[in-house]
Amino acid sequence: VSRHERRISQIEQLNQMPVYPTEKIIWDENIVPTEYYSGEGCLALPKLNLQFLTLHDYLLRNFNLFRLESTYEIRQDIEDVVWRMKPWQSEYGGVVFGGWARMAQTITSFSIVEVAKPNIGESWPARVRADVTINLNVQDHIKHEWEGLRKHDVCFLITVRPMLLYGTRFDRRQPFLDQTGLVYVRGCEVQGMLDEKGRVIEEGPEPKPKLRGDTRTFRVWLDPNQYQQDMTSSIQNGTEDPYETFNVIMRRKPKENNFKAVLETIRHLMNTECVVPDWLHDIILGYGDPGSAHYSKMPNQISTLDFNDTFLSLAHLRSCFPGCTIKVIEENPKLQVPPFRIKFPISSTKDKGMKRKADEEEKDNEEDKTLIVEPYVAPNRGPYPYNQPKRNTIQFTPTQIEAIRAGMQPGLTMVVGPPGTGKTDVAVQIISNLYHNFPEQRTLIVTHSNQALNQLFEKIMALDIDERHLLRLGHGEEELETEKDFSRYGRVNYVLARRLELLREVGRLQESLDVPGDVSYTCETAGHFYLYQVISRWEQYMSKVKPKQGKMVEVEAVAAHFPFHKYFSNAPQPVFKGRSYEEDMDIAEGCYRHIKKIFTQLEEFRAFELLRSGLDRSKYLLVKEAKIIAMTCTHAALKRHDLVELGFKYDNILMEEAAQILEIETFIPLLLQNPEDGYSRLKRWIMIGDHHQLPPVIKNMAFQKYSNMEQSLFTRFVRLGVPTVDLDAQGRARASLCNLYNWRYKHLGNLPHVQELPEFQVPNPGLTFDFQLINVEDFNGVGESEPNPYFYQ
Repeated sequence: VSRHERRISQIEQLNQMPVYPTEKIIWDENIVPTEYYSGEGCLALPKLNLQFLTLHDYLLRNFNLFRLESTYEIRQDIEDVVWRMKPWQSEYGGVVFGGWARMAQTITSFSIVEVAKPNIGESWPARVRADVTINLNVQDHIKHEWEGLRKHDVCFLITVRPMLLYGTRFDRRQPFLDQTGLVYVRGCEVQGMLDEKGRVIEEGPEPKPKLRGDTRTFRVWLDPNQYQQDMTSSIQNGTEDPYETFNVIMRRKPKENNFKAVLETIRHLMNTECVVPDWLHDIILGYGDPGSAHYSKMPNQISTLDFNDTFLSLAHLRSCFPGCTIKVIEENPKLQVPPFRIKFPISSTKDKGMKRKADEEEKDNEEDKTLIVEPYVAPNRGPYPYNQPKRNTIQFTPTQIEAIRAGMQPGLTMVVGPPGTGKTDVAVQIISNLYHNFPEQRTLIVTHSNQALNQLFEKIMALDIDERHLLRLGHGEEELETEKDFSRYGRVNYVLARRLELLREVGRLQESLDVPGDVSYTCETAGHFYLYQVISRWEQYMSKVKPKQGKMVEVEAVAAHFPFHKYFSNAPQPVFKGRSYEEDMDIAEGCYRHIKKIFTQLEEFRAFELLRSGLDRSKYLLVKEAKIIAMTCTHAALKRHDLVELGFKYDNILMEEAAQILEIETFIPLLLQNPEDGYSRLKRWIMIGDHHQLPPVIKNMAFQKYSNMEQSLFTRFVRLGVPTVDLDAQGRARASLCNLYNWRYKHLGNLPHVQELPEFQVPNPGLTFDFQLINVEDFNGVGESEPNPYFYQ
C-alpha cells in the first residue's frame, strides 16, 4: 500500500518542517559539514550559480542553504556558551555549573501554559506557549541585556546531563556532546517579559515598568511542528518528554539571529504567488538579454527630467555631458542658473522594419546627442530665512551624473562604487531627485548595516526634503547621530509636536486678522478657518492687484492692499522691497504659499486626531504619510509579513552596500508589497555596491566555497553582464595609496583635490613612507595562535 500512497509534495514537506534546528541536526556531520572543506570532492548541498529554473527553485535552494548555514552558526554559539558554563555532575547526580556565560542563564522553572487547537486541515497545534523563569543575579549591564529581549527574538532551550564529575577539565579539542552531556536543544521565540501581575509587557512608546528582585519570567512561543513531533514520539514510543528537562536558556546577538524570520519569509513566499515585475523576472533567473532592464531599453523612458539642485552651474552641466550638444532655452546669461530641467532624446527603435532601421540608425546617431536645457525659477516659499530650500553643494563628476540620471529613469540601475567615489552622495541625490520629480511615489531604502543607514540619513537631512516624509524602521535608530528621531514613534511625536506648532501659528494668523472664535483648536476647525477667512481675503486681494485690460498697477498697491501684514511682522523687514511690481508680487505669492503650506500640513495631520493609539498612528505614518522609508535588509526579512498585511506600498527601491547582502536578503525587499491585479508596481531598482570588496559573511567553508553562498545578487548580475555605471574618481586616499588597489577597477582616477590640497601633499609626521607592509616572522616556530578565546598572539 505504501507504494501507492500519495507522496507529500515539496511544499507540504516544507510547511510541516520545524524551523529551529534540534540536537539531531546540529551535530550531524552529514547534514552540516564542519571540518575544513578543501575544495575537493562532492557534497550533498545545493549550489547557487548564475541561473535558476524557476522562482520556486531559486527560493528552495536559498532556503536550504540559509537553514544549514544558520544551523552551523547556532552550533558554534551553543558550544561556546556550554563550554563556558562548565556543566559538571554533582555528588547527588544533579547538574552543577562551574562557570558562567553572558549569553546564557540557568532555568529555575519551565512550564507549558497553552497548547492551542490545530487550524483546519493541519495536524499540529496553532500555537504553543510556555513560561521560562530565570534568576538574573548578574552585573547590571548584562541584566539589562536580558531584560531587553524583544518580541520575536529567538532563544534556545538546552538540556545538559553531564557525566563528568565536579572539577574535571574540559578539552575543547575532544567531541563536545560526550563531555558536556548535552541531550536536547529546542528553539523558542520571545513574546515578552511578564510583569508582576503575570501579563506580557507590550512594546511601545511607553516606558517599561520597573520590576523588583532578580527573578524574571519570559513568555515564549515554541515551534508547534516540533512540539507535535515530540509529543507523538513520547506517546507512541514512550520516549522522554524533553519539555520537562530544560536547564539552560541561551540568547544570541540580535544582529546574527534573524534566521527564523528569513526562513519563514521564504517559506511564505513559496506558498504565495510570488510576483516579480515583468522587466526583472528573466534577469533574476539569469536568462535573456542581461541589459534588457537598462533604462535605455525600457518602454516607459522619461524624456524630461527635473535635476533640481544636482548641477551647481551651467558650466558644471556642460562638463557632465561630454560629447553632447547642449541647447539652452534661456538666452539671458544672468538667468542661466540652476535649477535645470533637461530634455533627453529618446530613440524609439520599436516599430521600424529591419532595412529602414539600418538606414535610420546613421541619422539617429547624429540626432541623439542634443540635450535641451531649461533653467527655471523655483517658486518663492515665503519671507522667512528658513523658507529657503537647502541646496546640494557637491560638484558631481560625469559618471556620477550618469548614475543619477539612470537612477531617475525606470528600470534596473547598477552602480559600482570603489572606495571614496561618493556612492552615498549619489544615492542621496537620486533619492532627492525622485522625491521632487515624482511626489506621489514612495521610495524604499535598504542597506546592509545600520551604520550605512545612519550615514545616508545624515546626508538626506542636508538636502531639501521635508522631514515629515522620512521614516526609519528597525532597531538601529538609537544610534542615529542627529538630534532628530526618525523611528516610528519618534516620527509620531514629531507630527504631534508639529501639529501644535502649526495650530499656534493659525492662532497668530487669526489674531492678526481679528477673527473671533476658537479656530486654532483642532486641524478640522483650522481647515474651516482657512476656507472661509483666508482664501476669501486672498481672492479679494488678487482682484485688486491683478492688472486689468491695458492698465498697469502701481508698485505701492501690492504692499498697500496685502491682507497679512500683521502676521508677517516677525519676518525680516521690509517684506516688500518696492523696487518692481513683479518682484513684490512674487514676494506676496511666497507669503501666501507659506500660509497655505501650514494648512495643507494640518490637513495631513488630521488623521492623528482621529487615531488615538501610538500603534495606529505609526501604521498610518508608514502606509500614508512617509515618502522615503528606510530599513536594513534584516528588518525587511523580519517584518515582511506585517508590512504586507498593513498594505505597505512603494515604487522605487534603492539598495546601498548591495554587494555585501546575501542573495536571498536582497531578493526579499522586492516583495514587501501585495501585487495589484497580478502586477508588481515596482518601477525602479537601484543597487549601489562594490563586488571587489568584502562579500557577505558565511562562516562555514563548505557553504561558502562549494555552494557559492557568498555570491551576492549584485555580484551575480555583474557576472551575468548586466550593464553597470562604474564611478571612476576617488577623493579619499592619496594617489600613492589609491595605486595599491586601482588595478582592480576600470579607469579609477583621483579627484583634483587629492592632488592639490596641502594635507595630501605633506608627509605624515613620524612616518617615513605613505604605506608600509610589515612581515611578522613565526615566533618559536609557531604562527598565530589563540591561547584563550578571542585572544590572538
